[in-house]
Amino acid sequence: MNKNTSVGKKVPAFSVAMTSDQVFKLSAYKEKNVVIYFYPKDATPGCTREGQDFRDNMTKFKRRNTVVFGISRDSLKSHEKFKEKQAFNFELLSDEDETVCKLFDVIKMKNMYGKKVRGIERSTFLIDGNAKLHKEWRKIKVDGHVDEVLEAIKLLNAKSK
Repeated sequence: MNKNTSVGKKVPAFSVAMTSDQVFKLSAYKEKNVVIYFYPKDATPGCTREGQDFRDNMTKFKRRNTVVFGISRDSLKSHEKFKEKQAFNFELLSDEDETVCKLFDVIKMKNMYGKKVRGIERSTFLIDGNAKLHKEWRKIKVDGHVDEVLEAIKLLNAKSK
């Protein structure tokens, strides 16, 4: 586990390229909860379903003062196509050099059709308005995950009132 991203600790400042010709900077989201979900690859079945779940619940996230970002090692060009095709109402972050992946320690050895490959372990991180890591989910199963995240945000918001 990367000590830089322990639950209860401040997440180190970072910036990374994102869709819509923007740059993501964690510091730009003070006073908001930030959900960053790491996924293996654009346009694959599980990653598409996960993105659709976040998309379809975006109103609930906004009502809970929360912004959502998906992130993978895919290029911005790939992200733009994926975002457009799925009508995602949130931005995707491109971490081609794995800087953010390393910060959150999500690169793992995985089994793909009997072969060992290095890849992103599906993971989600909830960061509060003070840039503190509030909760993390690792080795995620897509079904029901967005509901778990929404519930955690509800509890976080109730605690910070």
